[in-house]
Amino acid sequence: QVQLVESGGGLVQPGGSLRLSCAASGFTFSSYAMSWYRQAPGKEREFVASVGGSTHYGGTTNYADSVKGRVTISRDNAKSTVYLQMNSLKPEDTAVYYCKVRLTGAKRGDYWGQGTQVTVSS
Repeated sequence: QVQLVESGGGLVQPGGSLRLSCAASGFTFSSYAMSWYRQAPGKEREFVASVGGSTHYGGTTNYADSVKGRVTISRDNAKSTVYLQMNSLKPEDTAVYYCKVRLTGAKRGDYWGQGTQVTVSS
Protein backbone atom coordinates (compact mmCIF):
# COMPACT_ATOMS: atom_id res chain seq x y z
CA GLN A 1 0.00 0.00 0.00
CA VAL A 2 1.02 3.63 -0.31
CA GLN A 3 3.09 4.83 2.62
CA LEU A 4 4.73 8.16 3.37
CA VAL A 5 6.90 8.37 6.46
CA GLU A 6 8.30 11.73 7.55
CA SER A 7 11.27 12.20 9.85
CA GLY A 8 13.76 14.85 10.88
CA GLY A 9 11.62 17.21 12.89
CA GLY A 10 12.61 18.56 16.27
CA LEU A 11 13.29 21.60 18.39
CA VAL A 12 15.57 24.23 16.89
CA GLN A 13 16.49 27.77 17.84
CA PRO A 14 15.52 30.71 15.64
CA GLY A 15 17.98 31.01 12.79
CA GLY A 16 18.74 27.31 12.87
CA SER A 17 18.31 24.62 10.24
CA LEU A 18 16.57 21.29 9.87
CA ARG A 19 16.29 18.75 7.09
CA LEU A 20 13.08 16.80 6.87
CA SER A 21 12.81 13.52 5.01
CA CYS A 22 9.83 11.67 3.61
CA ALA A 23 10.35 8.04 2.63
CA ALA A 24 7.77 6.79 0.14
CA SER A 25 6.67 3.33 -0.90
CA GLY A 26 3.84 1.59 -2.71
CA PHE A 27 3.94 3.60 -5.94
CA THR A 28 6.35 4.58 -8.71
CA PHE A 29 7.98 7.39 -6.81
CA SER A 30 9.90 8.96 -9.68
CA SER A 31 6.74 9.52 -11.73
CA TYR A 32 4.93 11.74 -9.25
CA ALA A 33 5.25 15.22 -7.90
CA MET A 34 5.82 15.35 -4.15
CA SER A 35 4.76 18.14 -1.84
CA TRP A 36 5.33 19.36 1.67
CA TYR A 37 2.60 21.02 3.70
CA ARG A 38 2.47 22.27 7.25
CA GLN A 39 -0.15 22.91 9.88
CA ALA A 40 0.38 25.20 12.83
CA PRO A 41 -1.82 25.00 15.93
CA GLY A 42 -5.22 26.56 15.27
CA LYS A 43 -4.47 27.10 11.59
CA GLU A 44 -5.34 25.36 8.37
CA ARG A 45 -2.86 23.14 6.61
CA GLU A 46 -0.86 25.15 4.09
CA PHE A 47 1.37 24.41 1.11
CA VAL A 48 5.10 24.76 1.66
CA ALA A 49 6.88 23.35 -1.40
CA SER A 50 6.63 20.86 -4.23
CA VAL A 51 8.94 19.12 -6.68
CA GLY A 52 7.82 17.67 -9.99
CA GLY A 53 8.03 14.04 -10.98
CA SER A 54 9.42 12.66 -14.21
CA THR A 55 6.03 12.55 -15.92
CA HIS A 56 5.37 16.28 -15.83
CA TYR A 57 7.80 19.12 -15.30
CA GLY A 58 10.42 16.79 -13.93
CA GLY A 59 12.27 18.37 -11.05
CA THR A 60 10.43 21.68 -11.22
CA THR A 61 10.11 23.22 -7.79
CA ASN A 62 7.57 25.58 -6.31
CA TYR A 63 7.59 27.35 -2.95
CA ALA A 64 5.19 29.27 -0.80
CA ASP A 65 6.13 32.93 -0.55
CA SER A 66 6.53 32.56 3.20
CA VAL A 67 9.45 30.15 2.82
CA LYS A 68 10.98 31.18 -0.50
CA GLY A 69 14.72 31.69 -0.18
CA ARG A 70 14.92 29.77 3.10
CA VAL A 71 13.68 26.35 2.08
CA THR A 72 14.83 23.88 -0.57
CA ILE A 73 12.90 20.82 -1.68
CA SER A 74 14.72 17.98 -3.37
CA ARG A 75 14.20 14.34 -4.21
CA ASP A 76 16.28 11.21 -4.52
CA ASN A 77 14.42 8.84 -6.80
CA ALA A 78 16.85 6.01 -6.08
CA LYS A 79 15.87 6.19 -2.42
CA SER A 80 12.20 7.12 -3.02
CA THR A 81 12.70 10.00 -0.65
CA VAL A 82 11.86 13.68 -0.75
CA TYR A 83 13.65 16.20 1.43
CA LEU A 84 12.92 19.63 2.80
CA GLN A 85 15.98 21.62 3.82
CA MET A 86 14.92 24.50 6.02
CA ASN A 87 17.32 27.30 6.94
CA SER A 88 16.98 30.56 8.85
CA LEU A 89 14.06 29.11 10.74
CA LYS A 90 11.62 31.44 12.44
CA PRO A 91 9.17 30.85 15.30
CA GLU A 92 6.34 31.13 12.77
CA ASP A 93 7.70 28.05 11.02
CA THR A 94 6.58 26.00 14.01
CA ALA A 95 4.12 23.41 12.73
CA VAL A 96 3.58 19.77 11.94
CA TYR A 97 5.07 19.13 8.51
CA TYR A 98 3.47 16.61 6.18
CA CYS A 99 4.46 15.19 2.83
CA LYS A 100 1.82 14.48 0.26
CA VAL A 101 1.47 12.74 -3.07
CA ARG A 102 -1.45 12.80 -5.47
CA LEU A 103 -1.67 9.58 -7.39
CA THR A 104 -3.52 8.76 -10.56
CA GLY A 105 -4.73 5.46 -11.95
CA ALA A 106 -5.74 2.51 -9.82
CA LYS A 107 -4.46 4.10 -6.59
CA ARG A 108 -5.77 7.56 -7.39
CA GLY A 109 -6.12 9.95 -4.52
CA ASP A 110 -4.19 12.13 -2.10
CA TYR A 111 -1.93 10.37 0.35
CA TRP A 112 -0.40 11.98 3.44
CA GLY A 113 2.25 10.98 5.90
CA GLN A 114 1.74 11.09 9.64
CA GLY A 115 3.66 14.34 9.99
CA THR A 116 6.75 15.45 11.86
CA GLN A 117 6.77 18.24 14.44
CA VAL A 118 9.04 21.23 13.92
CA THR A 119 9.33 23.66 16.81
CA VAL A 120 11.35 26.84 16.48
CA SER A 121 11.94 28.40 19.86
CA SER A 122 14.69 29.83 22.01
